[in-house]
Amino acid sequence: MSVDSKAMASEGPVRKVRKTASGTVLSVNDLHVTFPSEAGPVRAVRGLSFDLAAGETMAIVGESGSGKSVTSMAIMGLHPESARITGSIKLHGQELLSRNDASMSKLRGNEVAMIFQDPLSALTPVYSIGDQIVEGIQIHHDVSRAAAMKRAVELLDLVGIPNPQLRVKSFPHEFSGGMRQRAMIAMAIANDPDVIIADEPTTALDVTIQAQVLEVLKKAQKETGAAVIMITHDLGVVAGIADRVTVMYAGRPVEQGTVDEIFYQPRMPYTIGLLGSVPRLDAVEKEPLATVEGNPPSVVNLPPGCPFAPRCPMRQDDCVVAEPELAPTEHPLHTAACLYSDQIARENLSYTEIFPIPKIRPSRLERLPRAERDTVLELQNFKRHYPLMKGAVLRRRVGTVYAVDGIDLEIKEGETLGLVGESGCGKSTTILEILNLKPPTEGNVVVLGKDVRHIRGGAQRKALRRDLQVVFQDPMASLDPRMPIYDIIAEPMGVFKYSKKQIDDRVVELLNLVGLESSHANRYPQHFSGGQRQRIGIARALALEPKVIVLDEPVSALDVSIQAGVINLLDELKSKLGLSYLFVAHDLAVIRHIADRVAVMYLGKIVEIGDVADVYNHPTHPYTQALLSAIPLPDPNKERMRERILLKGDLPSPANPPSGCKFRTRCQKFPTLNESEQQLCLEKMPDLLPLAPPEHRSACHYNEERAVV
Repeated sequence: MSVDSKAMASEGPVRKVRKTASGTVLSVNDLHVTFPSEAGPVRAVRGLSFDLAAGETMAIVGESGSGKSVTSMAIMGLHPESARITGSIKLHGQELLSRNDASMSKLRGNEVAMIFQDPLSALTPVYSIGDQIVEGIQIHHDVSRAAAMKRAVELLDLVGIPNPQLRVKSFPHEFSGGMRQRAMIAMAIANDPDVIIADEPTTALDVTIQAQVLEVLKKAQKETGAAVIMITHDLGVVAGIADRVTVMYAGRPVEQGTVDEIFYQPRMPYTIGLLGSVPRLDAVEKEPLATVEGNPPSVVNLPPGCPFAPRCPMRQDDCVVAEPELAPTEHPLHTAACLYSDQIARENLSYTEIFPIPKIRPSRLERLPRAERDTVLELQNFKRHYPLMKGAVLRRRVGTVYAVDGIDLEIKEGETLGLVGESGCGKSTTILEILNLKPPTEGNVVVLGKDVRHIRGGAQRKALRRDLQVVFQDPMASLDPRMPIYDIIAEPMGVFKYSKKQIDDRVVELLNLVGLESSHANRYPQHFSGGQRQRIGIARALALEPKVIVLDEPVSALDVSIQAGVINLLDELKSKLGLSYLFVAHDLAVIRHIADRVAVMYLGKIVEIGDVADVYNHPTHPYTQALLSAIPLPDPNKERMRERILLKGDLPSPANPPSGCKFRTRCQKFPTLNESEQQLCLEKMPDLLPLAPPEHRSACHYNEERAVV
């Protein structure tokens, strides 16, 4: 599908003749990118080299600050003039670094295109989606607006936007996140580019939408024959889409090879640590994750030696003498920057043999049968509806938003309940209503035996909040940047009239408990990494010795290596302190590692609930099966063999839910039913029916187990 101008104006698009139909299309050699700063030169990329062949997908992975996005911006020529870029970037054998911005503008979008991480920021809000695609086509080709708009409709249809003839006139804010990302892909492939750079294209998306976007990206690559650079920190995505992988650390590549070599024969401890940190959906037993201790170094004034040495359990004296070069392993094209890669290969060392795996002993409560434990949180036919209003002067009610529409949940002492589902399913509304400690629209909330309908006055509510605390998703947004962490942790204790000595002792105890230095108590949140800030948020939540903690996506914004440490910390604290968690997430792999029970939520209803092992190993509701199917596995062989369930469309509006079963409009099973069976789905919302064991329940008229992991 191409954009030859004459063909587009008359007969429609045809495939353009590529300058590089096979072989190397993009070559990066010894790339260095340095930015000036008050502290000194920031060496963001240091000596990156790779060749990318036509039709090939190469993934660049690593923690935040490793130089992944800086590399992509250098290829696109989007860095400010203050950046010093040396080395070579060649497209079709022609040097790009010597070109000025006007010359690069002729290539951007035509021969090299980019899919940005946040499509809402990348799309212009005052122009329609169609106008923005048309602009990209007309800049590079002399075609009429009508022909370009016809092409825009075809592109939106190609990437799976429903009713493209109508949606081409929509504005970015009228699209969901997944649809915006698909529109970005349509814009990227509009001119049949030779190279597509996808910079974290699925980071902010639900897993079901992520699966759709990845399939669209694969389809777009197949249609255009383009080479793809996938920048991501999700190793599951890499396993399913990449041919080759470059692992970056502190601005330089530390391991390069095919996807199978990187996943099955890693030779650099950092790569091994990243793979061991990934929560796996196919884990046989619940066990702690490998943790890469510490944080990536600053790339200003790096000390001599291997930059990973301060965090590496295999570190020896010679590691800090000089930085190791990328050297071939037993496979010539598989290279690793480690002095001990031969030892790793010879002894076949895995992450459990290199990185510390904490031993977490179950608490006394966890060893008790569930039926013998007290209930600490219970929702009974819980509903939260909001009026839908219209009019600026004369306001009138025109409908109802059924945010949560009748759910029953209970959490026992020492238990973690995972609440999962897509954005808009009612998870956040549920936890906000619990934390509000006020009666819902209908039903009831019981916290530690106290019925919220019987709470009178702020004093009773304040006393109960002492035992019910929360950890938020974004630690930087939830921590006051004007307060040192001592004051942040001490604040709730001051509200409850702790003495100065009690507060001092407790702050030191909490910082040690969450793995932070007590000597850093006078630092401010901005002086800490993302993982450390989340530990500060956990310390604050623990300050008043609560019994129940609500965790709202507490690890979704963290790098995988940092995420593993926080997950292990939460598990350890639960066992040590006898805590109970309500853990909200959209990543079912994380839930598998931390939760005892899981509740799957869709459009305000619980559709499946039970012990984690029962729900994950024997899912019966089509929605649960689709969610599990959408989670990528960090295993290339398994990813190649899996049959993925792709949900069509987006979540319906909670203000206008479908009749009968709310999931039927997207259900993969519904089209396979006969007319009489479909009628039941159209007319009646199914109840949560007990399965085997009876604690495992599913709300489907036609429950049927299906293996998806």
